Amino acid sequence: MTRLVELRVHRVPSALVRPFVTAIRRADEIDVMLVEAVDGDGRSGWGEAPTSWRVTGESPESVRAAVAGPIAEAVLGVPIAEQERWAAAIAAAVVGNRSARSAVECALTDLAAQVAGCRVADLFGAEHGIAHVRTDMTLSAGSVDGLVERARAHVDDGFGCIKVKAAAEEAVVPALVALRDELGPAVVLRVDANQAWTPGAAIRVIREAEDAGVGLELVEQPVAAADLDGLAEVTAAVDTPILADESVWTSLDLRRIVRRRAADLVNIKLAKTGGPAEALRLAAEARAAGVEVLVGCMMESAVGVASAASLAAAIRPAAVHDLDAGLWLRTSPVDGGLEYAGDRAVLADAAGLGILGLARQVAA
Repeated sequence: MTRLVELRVHRVPSALVRPFVTAIRRADEIDVMLVEAVDGDGRSGWGEAPTSWRVTGESPESVRAAVAGPIAEAVLGVPIAEQERWAAAIAAAVVGNRSARSAVECALTDLAAQVAGCRVADLFGAEHGIAHVRTDMTLSAGSVDGLVERARAHVDDGFGCIKVKAAAEEAVVPALVALRDELGPAVVLRVDANQAWTPGAAIRVIREAEDAGVGLELVEQPVAAADLDGLAEVTAAVDTPILADESVWTSLDLRRIVRRRAADLVNIKLAKTGGPAEALRLAAEARAAGVEVLVGCMMESAVGVASAASLAAAIRPAAVHDLDAGLWLRTSPVDGGLEYAGDRAVLADAAGLGILGLARQVAA
């Protein structure tokens, strides 16, 4: 029975193809934090720990310390096949540090799938034959003309769903009207406010968009994460579905959302849940409560997106998820693994995540 013998952390500075701008931050490059889990037979499994002081509260240094310290102490030597054992050990190893915990759990899940001779998506319960999931494409906050130009280019590249980051309430509706005029009715439009608005402002903006006939599919996290009463107020006051993101990290948060009827959908991200085990529980509870789910990602590489896409393929394969982050990096930090084809995040046709190792330029 093969066991975990080593956890390695790789820090890969990675430039973005263009600035990533939201209501809370701007990034021109990111530190890709990869966790490599090595078993006694020499196999490597891969996970990623996205970092952001403003979102996860973690840094490259904190990820390295958590993985090399308490998490490694908890899982080194465990049998790869005993998934419940090491998932529970990771969850109990350290308080918080969800991104670091998720990276280790994803890496061990990759190893477990390789040992079992199946894809990670299959291990999560995906139906046979599901090879990809669809994703939207995100537009950073910016000028109306710039948004329209970028949206047109993305639609021409095969994207049927565009998500607009809203940094301020004033410019949102004119931008959405311009996008709808340019793109026509067939393209799906989403808005992500990243907590930028008060409940009153959110209601005003969304109603203006409804009155203008924009036809938004959803608005994501319009108010502060902790303001569940405000989120519920917005959800009750508008016809457009409301997606909770920063307000929902675990199944406990989901229950609070459900009790308040605070959102119509929830965004599941591995860096918030702390790993696939909790993400699968959250998805199951959401379905049981009649709340739809989308799977999202942080600003991360195709390594992290591969695990998220595998999750999406298992829990809601037909939906258009929010998994475009890998397209924002100039180069991938690894060889193999997930690839993109238009708006499809394509799972590798190989055991595990199909990652062959660090990319040549990184390994060198």
